[in-house]
Amino acid sequence: MSHGIIKPRRGVYIVSSGAVAGHEEEAGPIGGCFDAVDTYEDRFGTDTWEKAESEMQRLAVGFALSKAGVDTSDVGAMLAGDLLNQCVGSNYGLTDYRIPYMGLYGACSTASEGIMLGTLLCSSSVDRAVAVTSSHYCSAERQFRFPLEYGGQRPPTAQWTVTGSGAFLLSADKEDIKILDTDYVPSVVEVLPGYVTDKGITDVNNMGAAMAPAAADTLYRYFSLGRDPSEFDLIITGDLGSEGSGILCEMLSEEGVDITERHVDCGCIIYNSDEADKHAGGSGCGCSAVVMAAHILRNIREGILSDVLFVGTGALMSPLVLNQGSSIPGIGHLVRIRGERIVK
Repeated sequence: MSHGIIKPRRGVYIVSSGAVAGHEEEAGPIGGCFDAVDTYEDRFGTDTWEKAESEMQRLAVGFALSKAGVDTSDVGAMLAGDLLNQCVGSNYGLTDYRIPYMGLYGACSTASEGIMLGTLLCSSSVDRAVAVTSSHYCSAERQFRFPLEYGGQRPPTAQWTVTGSGAFLLSADKEDIKILDTDYVPSVVEVLPGYVTDKGITDVNNMGAAMAPAAADTLYRYFSLGRDPSEFDLIITGDLGSEGSGILCEMLSEEGVDITERHVDCGCIIYNSDEADKHAGGSGCGCSAVVMAAHILRNIREGILSDVLFVGTGALMSPLVLNQGSSIPGIGHLVRIRGERIVK
């Protein structure tokens, strides 16, 4: 089969990352890891929620670049996307960066899709690329569901859109990693693009169930190509939440693949489930982006984790087609990230 694992032709490293989040996310388990937060209104100095999302992306990219001491003129590509129509959060937020820009829409899989495509670009065509994405609870609510004032009751399977943005600076230039104040650098060693998978789910309040089959399909294909779950410290999905995570593990178990001992989901990490009323957990492009940028990659740099699988999952839907009776297709893109010791 030609649709197999892709290995970069040269070493590609996530040399730095930036993470910006809202006040609800700051109150969660990894709240102290973010580079910037809005502790009150989640507007980030702007007058609309959409502008706030753009500002989060601008800030996240700025943090990623400044940590590595890299100028915009040294970056060959910007891969960005969000949940808003025509990806306006990205389009407006990144205009100040004179970096060749490519817009993406992978829904909640955009972080993994951006890292995957940025890795392939750095492997073949450019020395550096930035992948960035975001979501905002308030902008997503009025686009996909109801005005905030509606105050509708959420079922237990519903997830809460994360207010946050994560940016990742990818580089194939080993000189970039020699200046880092760390012993390890995250290296992208394998990627596996997902297939669009549709199992007929129509419940907009159960995105975990819609995305879980796509994650299961990607992971099953990956493990069928000679890999085993025991090789990895963590198998990270984002964002299936508690509902979708259970479905994923059950679907893989039926195929003889057991990931239960190593699986974690970004939607279950971002909030304190016992304290925050977030039902099935977090979701949105910003969920896996900030968890990876602020938490998982930090643990790799500190040597706590050495080899992880990240499967970003997305529900590729719009309210319009759902109202026409269509079901919700999902996608799952896989990125394998390994901690590589820095030789200075």
